[in-house]
Amino acid sequence: MSPSLAQIFAVFLKIGLLSFGGPAAQIALMHRMLVDERDWLTEKQFLNALSFCMLLPGPEAMQLATYAGWRLHGVLGGLIAGLLFVLPGAAVIFALALLYVTYGDLPLVGTLFLGVQAVAVVIVVEALLKVSKRALHGVAHWVLAGLAFVAIFFFAVPFPVIVLTAGLYGALMVSNADATPALPVTVSAGRSLSTIVIGLAVWGLPVLAVDLLFNGTILTDIALFFSKLAVVTFGGAYAVLAYMAQDVVVQYGWLTPTEMMDGLGLAETTPGPLILVTQFVGTLAAFREGGYALAVAGGAMTLWVTFVPCFLWIFVGAPYIDWISAQPRLNGALRAITAAVVGVILNLSLWFALHVLFGTVTKTEGGVLRLWVPDGTTLNWQAIALIALSAVLLLRVHLAIGWVLGISAAAALVLAQI
Repeated sequence: MSPSLAQIFAVFLKIGLLSFGGPAAQIALMHRMLVDERDWLTEKQFLNALSFCMLLPGPEAMQLATYAGWRLHGVLGGLIAGLLFVLPGAAVIFALALLYVTYGDLPLVGTLFLGVQAVAVVIVVEALLKVSKRALHGVAHWVLAGLAFVAIFFFAVPFPVIVLTAGLYGALMVSNADATPALPVTVSAGRSLSTIVIGLAVWGLPVLAVDLLFNGTILTDIALFFSKLAVVTFGGAYAVLAYMAQDVVVQYGWLTPTEMMDGLGLAETTPGPLILVTQFVGTLAAFREGGYALAVAGGAMTLWVTFVPCFLWIFVGAPYIDWISAQPRLNGALRAITAAVVGVILNLSLWFALHVLFGTVTKTEGGVLRLWVPDGTTLNWQAIALIALSAVLLLRVHLAIGWVLGISAAAALVLAQI
């Protein structure tokens, strides 16, 4: 028997409150609570859904929660599960972001966040290692990752161009002869089309209303930027971060590199998907434009355009999971995109590390070539020590992220006295 809506609410509220530690820990938590403890999903259903969600743009753990709710109780169940996975962490991020803009300039806070930034560098490197193990199979995928890194780091090629190029290559290099029989699709094309129309309206109408009512404010820019982000960022939260980080710092000037890394550190310590770092960015960007009220509106707009598409992908795609898994060209395209994302995350790792280790990093351009050149005289020995400490605690000792952040922040206070 399917669980009641009250049971779904209680279980997914618990998942939302306990979902610390990034996508891997969140997926493991859902597997234990939905498959092992309650038999709400079979092992095959869970793994098929996970594979499908990893092929979508956006946060796979949140989309998996939405799928599980949909599977158990239709669209209403999906909405309950997805919202409860996001909202506890979103409330915490709102509070932390507002505290950050209020007290972030204090010297003590700056010292503490140097420790947070060191951990953020190691977190991204750890993600690079994990994603590369999962995504790079064979010489072609390694070459794709290398080309993607060169394209974005040295030539500033837009992330959507890299995604489309890699996907096209992956689709063309796979033969349809590898197709396997799939179960027939049980939903009509008309039903899917109506879901798409409703989803696009829910996604886009608030953006249009804000643009008409508050024309010229940063809210429109936030809505358009994060809507684009929601469509092209295949490869999970770190792909989102890799695309977003340099754009919000270099192109839009909404945040500094230091603030971007602080946001990542805060998002790692809160429940919910890591992609909530986008909410931190939207809140800070809007605060600089118009104070606290606009900051809340900016954070809310960011949440809306980031997560409404996730519900749309699941509600449209869930009935097609078995069919999609049997399409070799689609799978080939998405495997190639994931390989390219490894190169993009490498770009993010290097960019973050440069801005933590050096006080001054200059962008130099010559024709189509772009280079980030650090000033060697501004090398921060404290940052080196904190990154080394964080790497040992995370990668060797495998200490929980909350403990590592606390230890690194405390170590930063100690080093500041030397």
